Formats: sequence, C-alpha cells, structure tokens
Amino acid sequence: MSQRRSYGLGTGLFIVFGFAALVYLATQTSSLSNGSAGDSYLVTAHFANVGQLKERAPIKVAGVRIGEVRSVRLGAHGDVADVQLAIDKQYASIPVDSIASIYTSGLLGDQYVNLSYGSARQDLHQGSTLQFTRPAQQLEAMLGKFMGTGDGADAIGGTYEVTADFSNVGNLSQGALVKLAGVAVGSVESVTADPAQLNAHVVLAIDKKFNQIPDDSSAAIFTNGLLGPRYVEIQPGGSPDMLKNGDQMILTQSAMQLEDLIGKFMVNGSGGSASKNGPAASGSASGSGH
Repeated sequence: MSQRRSYGLGTGLFIVFGFAALVYLATQTSSLSNGSAGDSYLVTAHFANVGQLKERAPIKVAGVRIGEVRSVRLGAHGDVADVQLAIDKQYASIPVDSIASIYTSGLLGDQYVNLSYGSARQDLHQGSTLQFTRPAQQLEAMLGKFMGTGDGADAIGGTYEVTADFSNVGNLSQGALVKLAGVAVGSVESVTADPAQLNAHVVLAIDKKFNQIPDDSSAAIFTNGLLGPRYVEIQPGGSPDMLKNGDQMILTQSAMQLEDLIGKFMVNGSGGSASKNGPAASGSASGSGH
C-alpha cells in the first residue's frame, strides 16, 4: 500500500514539475521575443510568393536570428506580398542590396526569411525597401526540378513578359523553362488557347538581366531528352532593337509530335529503299534484254 502511494506521489510530482517547466519556458520565450521589439528598425520586402510565411517568423543571417517578421499582407496592386521585417538595431550594417529569401527549416519545418549580404556601401535603415528577393519555393516546383526540368533563372531583379503564338505546343505547361543557348533565362508564365487565331498563346517571363535579346529572335519548343519535359528555346536574331515588356515574338517553331517523327522516319525509310531498288531492278531488266 505504501509502495503504491509512493508511486502515485512520484507521478504527481513529475506532472507538477513538468507543467512548471513548460510555464517557465513559455515565459522565457515570450520575454525573449518581446525584448527586442522596441530595439529594431523596420524594412520592407516584396515577394511574388510567401508560401506559409507567418508573422513573428525569424529573420536570419548565416543561420543566426537577427529579427522577426512583423507583418505579411497583400500589396496594393494585388500581385505581390508586402513583408515588413523588424531587424534588431545591433545589426545596422546590412548592405541595401542584400537579398531576402524565404527558406524552410528542414523538410517540414516553419518558413523564415534569410538575408544574404550584398556589397553596397549604403546600409539598410528605418523605412528601407529590399529590392532583391527570392520567393518561397513551392513543392510543385521542387518536384519539377527533381523530375528533370532543371533550375530556372534566379529572376532576382524581376522579369519582363513577351508573347509567342504556336500552332502546337505539345505538352508545354506553365512553369516550363525558357532557355537561351541552353541556359535558363526565364519560364513560361501561361499557355492559353486563342479562339480567334485557333492557335496557342504563350506568355514568356524572362529575367530582366537578359535584356539584350534581339526582337527578331525566334522561339522554338523542344523536348529535354527523349521523354523529358518541354521547354522554349530562344534563338537570337540580328536586329539592333531588343525585346522589351509586351513585345510579341513573330518567328516560332511548334512542338514536334512523336507521331510526326515516326511518320517522317517511315516515309524516309520507305523512300530510301524504293530509290535503291528502282535502279537495281531496271539494271537487271536491261541485263536480261541483252
């Protein structure tokens, strides 16, 4: 009986001490997070996609926490998310051209903002805006890279959009790569059917740092390997004028279908054998005449 009572007493003390430890940790965490609230300066960053980033998410540099996310809201134009970052004042020497990226802690952890230092002499200050950002990586994009679509352009400085019309896009899809000389320079923004022209209307988002592409360049849809994903390859022209936002690429080459390739192979194969048999047959006939 006394042994059972001692077990019950030990269990009760364990629960009490465990609850007290949780209360202590919660209090310490709250005090730590609120302790730097008044000793920070606010900067803004615009992201095309924030994923699951939440308020009070950490801001890190080289893995060290230097602040927290103060707010996450949709921008005035509705096309980007405005994220307000509260950075501890002791970290006041952050170059204004630093890059803000949204990363995930581990495989299934919470998301946070990582700052990669730039090289500008001017530092961030209260009210500054980070011009260079990388949005949150979506699971679909990660799976696409794993399946072989490859890495796209960074597009840190933004993109400009051009259009191209194709008679056949095959299985080209949104998010497919846009390449120049085999190097990714952008991605396919959208693929829609044009009911008036009865063709496919493709919008290409090209990284702004690739702004020296002649406006008479052509766009062709190729396949990455034998069974890989489709992508758009830009073949440069020779015009002195460059592509700019809103331009249309006139010269296009549609996707080649597997059935067409097989058909051409069969036609070429049969045509080649006929041409070889033709002279041989006529030669044998003339020989028999003699």
